[in-house]
Amino acid sequence: MAVATASASSSKAPSGDDAILLGDAEFRFLRDFVYEHLGISLGEHKRQLVQGRLARRLRALRLPDYAAYCEFLRSDPAGELGELASVISTNVTSFFREPHHYELMEKQLLPQWIKKKRSEGGRLRIWSAGCSTGEEPYAMAMVLAEVLEQCGASGMDAKILATDLSPQALDQARNGVYALDKLGGISEERRRRWMMRGAGEYEGYACVHPRLRELVTVQPLNLLHEWPMRGPFDAIFCRNVVIYFDQPTKQRLFSRYAALLSAGGYLFLGHSESLHGINEDFELVGRTAYRKRG
Repeated sequence: MAVATASASSSKAPSGDDAILLGDAEFRFLRDFVYEHLGISLGEHKRQLVQGRLARRLRALRLPDYAAYCEFLRSDPAGELGELASVISTNVTSFFREPHHYELMEKQLLPQWIKKKRSEGGRLRIWSAGCSTGEEPYAMAMVLAEVLEQCGASGMDAKILATDLSPQALDQARNGVYALDKLGGISEERRRRWMMRGAGEYEGYACVHPRLRELVTVQPLNLLHEWPMRGPFDAIFCRNVVIYFDQPTKQRLFSRYAALLSAGGYLFLGHSESLHGINEDFELVGRTAYRKRG
């Protein structure tokens, strides 16, 4: 799509880059680009939000206006996609958010799966899709490591795949370092066991235990593009991700999840998300917990 360069639709006020205006043509381009590559629908009511958040990217890239940023996207869409996703989406996460999901995994699902896979020689796989800065997969890794020990199966082939599109979020997830005030969802017992408190320049921070790193693999992935993994997965966590997607995008995504889940595998969604009227491959079995039919 052709987009006008700096013109009446993209003017710059004299008070600095915070006052750069997002013009009609540029917003239309960004809206189409974001929907095509990220599956996120941006209504007109999001215009001011997009303008404000993208001002940071203009400064970082030393671009004069939004028309120049649109040209930049056209010249290297893949290279900027992660940064754009980071800017327009809100990465809100925490350790053990929506604890009922972890309780279901700990008390019921993981012991069942481990027992079955030990007898059959299978592997256990969990996917954190949209892992953000890593709190979700590392919380799951704490639970997984503990249940494996309880079942006498610490040597089992069990892994958690954590994926996201945001480069900044992925960097923190790989580092596994978190400010102490971000550990509120972790019990004191688990903090002592699984979080290593920093000293010196790392005072006020904690790092995840090496055992958790063994269980978690962090990789970049765009949920709308091709997926290199084959599965099957026993559980997929996709919480507070599809709130950004429209109905057709959700339908395609959930069908792809179903294809990668094992028979009776589980899909976990966020508290404000639902499969009702969207997908028939799953049945609701708990609070935003769905089991694959068949």
